[in-house]
Amino acid sequence: MPVHASQGIQANRGRGVGLGLALVSALAFGGSGVAAKPLIETGLDPLHVVWLRVAGAALVMLPVAWRHRSLVVQRPALLAGFGLLAVAGVQACYFAAISRIPVGVALLIEYLAPALVLGWVRFVQRRPVTRAAALGVVLAVGGLACVVEVWAGLSVDLIGLLLALAAACCQVGYFVLSDQGSDAGDRAPDPLGVIAYGLLVGALVLTVVARPWGMDWSVLGGSASMNGTSVPAWLLLCWIVLIATVVAYVTGVLSVRRLSPQVAGVVACLEAVIATVLAWVLLGEHLSAPQIVGGAVVLVGAFIAQSSAPAKPEIVAVAVEAVAVEAVAVEAAADRTAADRTAPDKAASSEAAPDKAASSEAAPDKAASSEAAPESTDKTLSRRGSAN
Repeated sequence: MPVHASQGIQANRGRGVGLGLALVSALAFGGSGVAAKPLIETGLDPLHVVWLRVAGAALVMLPVAWRHRSLVVQRPALLAGFGLLAVAGVQACYFAAISRIPVGVALLIEYLAPALVLGWVRFVQRRPVTRAAALGVVLAVGGLACVVEVWAGLSVDLIGLLLALAAACCQVGYFVLSDQGSDAGDRAPDPLGVIAYGLLVGALVLTVVARPWGMDWSVLGGSASMNGTSVPAWLLLCWIVLIATVVAYVTGVLSVRRLSPQVAGVVACLEAVIATVLAWVLLGEHLSAPQIVGGAVVLVGAFIAQSSAPAKPEIVAVAVEAVAVEAVAVEAAADRTAADRTAPDKAASSEAAPDKAASSEAAPDKAASSEAAPESTDKTLSRRGSAN
């Protein structure tokens, strides 16, 4: 009992730590757009802000990349996909989108990614999806219609909407790539190493695309305005690099290791809520009631689509193996029960064995007595004969 109790306490502590890390990750990710938009409005190009974010985080994660340098040979495609899609593609499209549309709207549109993944599975890979997953897609699309207010003639900037959708598509590409490389079992690459090299690859790609040598570096020495409040630009950049990138990615990975995918998905959905609230408070970006309702519907649909994904073959194999182990255990228990039932009979037979041995030892004496009986009879007859 004490052992089971201590294990339960440790498991609860692990889940509590995982939940706390997931909340920190959601808060850090949610604050990236709020810190980046004032820099963009000050005069920096969105691609330059993305480059500063990714390049700065890559320098911080450089020791981690060196520790996992074998990944360059083992998983080059995964590292390239992470750098191109999850880092460079998502961040560039998202920052370009928030320069034209509200932060909360851009992030809510980006949360269509789980629904788009199911569309890829159904129409490209031609694999069936569950009814719950289809319901999640319908809810997400319906919520998106409320977010962009289609009844008002698409009140959201069209280019910004397309950029946010491009960010969601980049996430889909990364999800598909990670799923193809997730069958390595215990030999799967370390997520922190993948993040470190993804940031390095993303920084190299963005260096070519953004051309930071033409950036106005003097902006970083000035200040930016957050809803009328002056904030040092370098402070916002430090938040984007250290908190919204390094801390966000690391705590997100560590939280997933301690929580189930369903719980992690629920907490991840809080990122959009946190970003919307922070943009409302710090940037003065107010959303209408239909947009708030639509955002909630998008999050619900995204969660249903994410939690309704079919089980992977590895999970099925583990389940089959568990059933087989349980069957062997039941068979072993049956053998032990049968052995326990036959034990008294064996004990009785073992007790009866000395009697049988004694009887077998007594048998030669009986035979000897039976052989001695004729001799005594002959002697008696001979004596009688001599007496006569």
